[in-house]
This record gives sequence, C-alpha cells and structure tokens, in this order.
Amino acid sequence: MARVQKLKVYRTVAGFYDAYVAAPSQKAALEAWGSDRDLFARGIAEQVTDPALMAEPLVSPGTVVKHSRGTTAEQIAALPEQRAPAAPRDADADADPKPAAKPQAKPKPKPRPKRDELDAAEEALTSLQADFDRKKKDLAEREAALARDRRALEQVRSSSIEAAKDALRGQKQAYEEAVRRWRASQE
Repeated sequence: MARVQKLKVYRTVAGFYDAYVAAPSQKAALEAWGSDRDLFARGIAEQVTDPALMAEPLVSPGTVVKHSRGTTAEQIAALPEQRAPAAPRDADADADPKPAAKPQAKPKPKPRPKRDELDAAEEALTSLQADFDRKKKDLAEREAALARDRRALEQVRSSSIEAAKDALRGQKQAYEEAVRRWRASQE
C-alpha cells in the first residue's frame, strides 16, 4: 500500500493575486508555481495555517489557486501617486532674464596613490636578499677551504704519526736490545 504524503498549503504573491497551492513540500510548491528560485528563502512565499485559506487548495492538490488581494478600487488606491507631466516650454519662457545655472563641475578625482614607499620597501627586500645570498656564498667558500685544510692536516698528521710510530718502534727495539745486553753482562 502506497504511503500517502501529508499535504501543506503554501502561498506566494503573483501580481494582484495570492497564489495558493497544496503540496507535500516546498520544492513541490515551487514546481507548481513554475519558479526556479527559492521563494521561501527570499521571504516571498510561506506556509498557510489558516483553515479558511487552506480549504480550496486542499480540494485540488498541486493546482495553483489564485485569490485577488482586494477589490479593484483597493488595488488602485494602493498604487503610488503619479506626478502630472511637466508642461511643455514655450518660446517666451526661453527669453527669461534669469541666467541658466552653470552645471556643477565634477570634483577632481583623487590622485593615484604614490608607489614611492612600496618601491623603497621592495628595493630594501631585494638588497637584503642579495646581501644574505652573498654572505651565504662566502661562508660556503670558507667552509670548503676549511674542509680542504682539514683534509690536508689529517694527511700530514697521518703520515707524521706513522713516522713517529715507526721511530718509537725502532727506539723500543733498540732499548730492549740494550737491556738484554746489559742483563747478559750482569750474569
């Protein structure tokens, strides 16, 4: 058995009329009115809860029912007053001794802001970056020179230490030989 959707009655303004529709949702009401915009979000449409206004739309769900928003006399009275058209000027009016008012001159446009401070800040930044880059390059060159010096020092150290070890071994052997001869002479 199909589930029956509960109908609600919605109203929107349509010229001199209020347009009512009984629909299961706001989306269905907008489709019935033929609107592609959300009239509910704009405050142009609303849900109706007055039973007297709901009766006729509930009889024919999905059909738009229009009710006049007052009598013709009330609608005409609600219109804003129209101004009477200006009388055409005749040739005698052109000979008026009053001088025509000068049109007001447009105020001078503000001058474009100057870039001096911006340019100075950009130049300062560029100068600082170049200075730091130069110092970093100098440090890298000094580090490379120190690394070369360290390698050379370690080579000298290595060969010097080997020579010193050889000399120590030779002296140790000579000493041990001398001690052995001395002991032999003591017996």
